[in-house]
This record gives sequence, structure tokens and C-alpha cells, in this order.
Amino acid sequence: MSQQKADYADDTEIDETLDETADDATVEETVANLEERGFDVIVVDDTDEALDAVQSQIPAGASVMNGHSTTLEEIGFDNLLGEGDHEWESLPDQIWSIDDDAERQTARRESQTADYFLGGINAIARTGELVAADLSGSRIGAYPFAAGNVVIVTGTNKVVPTLSDALDRLESVAYPLENERAQEAYGVESSIAKQLIYRRETEEGRTTIVLVRERLGY
Repeated sequence: MSQQKADYADDTEIDETLDETADDATVEETVANLEERGFDVIVVDDTDEALDAVQSQIPAGASVMNGHSTTLEEIGFDNLLGEGDHEWESLPDQIWSIDDDAERQTARRESQTADYFLGGINAIARTGELVAADLSGSRIGAYPFAAGNVVIVTGTNKVVPTLSDALDRLESVAYPLENERAQEAYGVESSIAKQLIYRRETEEGRTTIVLVRERLGY
């Protein structure tokens, strides 16, 4: 079923104070703190620049997997990966061509070790921590260790003052929107079942954050 954010976002009540795009000073401070914590950061102005930045990070021949991300959909990455206009090995194409449920689940687990795993994030503290959650863990499972490289794309609307605010944003912005999406798409409710606080990247050059000066995702 084709699904757009507008199909459910307009009817979802969220804390709008935790979904405002950050000003230049806040972006500058956040970038400095993220870099101090070991993350590489690319700041871009719009979705077109974001897609260009993502493509520039992934070399030809790399295996690529993406966790579900409204932001990746909004910048056009999901369409690019699915349409095949690239020189990467698309793991989602392989996974969803498997008919057997058990084999497909095994392939999904194995895809966490992709050369490049792409996804979004639910909140960024200005102090440099990242917060994300899943029902299954199929997205955040790759972030801490499994994937060779991680590329996270996010709008500056995810930036909030503190880690406590980031956790609040997960509960009062990201979860209501994801819960509504899950009901629209699958007919079931979502849950903050598995949660990640990504405080630091210890492997130089492994995790890149593409920070877009737009209101994207949730």
C-alpha cells in the first residue's frame, strides 16, 4: 500500500515544541558536540543535497541495507535504492524476493552487517547524543556495531536541548507518528520496545550524520 506522511501526520497529536527546525547557532553547537563524540557530520540545506551527500558516502560495489525511515523516503533514497540506478548491492531487493518467512527473517538479521546501513534517528540532543527506538530492533540493531558503516539522515527538527528532551521527543513526537503509521500500514499498534541511546562513536569514520536544515521525518 502506497503511504505518505500526510496520510497520518495531520491527524496525529504531537508536542510541536519538540519538532521545530533548529537555528544556525543551535546547528553549529550540535555539530561540534556530535563531532567531539566521534560522529562525522555533513550539514546540507535541503533534500536534494541530502540525497547527493548520501550517495557520495557509499562506494560502488558496497552492500547496502536501509531500516524503515520516513526521512529516507522524503529525500528519495528508498526510490533510488529500489529502482537500481546505482552500483551497489541492494540487500532489500534480495530480502523481499525470498518467499519463505523463516529464510527471509534470517536474511533480515544478516543484513544488519551490511557494508553500509542507512536509517534515521528520532532525536538528537544538542549535547551530542542520539536517541532512536524500534518495535523489532530491525533498524537500530545495526547502529551500535553490526554494520560496517552507518549513515543517518535527519532533519534539524530532531535537535532538542538535552538528552532528557530527546527522550521526551521520542515519546511525544516520534512514537505517536510511528504508531499512527503502523496502524495505517499494518493494522497494528507500534511500541517503543527497543531503545538506543547512542552516546559516542568509537570507530573513526564509521558513522556519518547527514543533518538537513528542513523538517523531516519524525
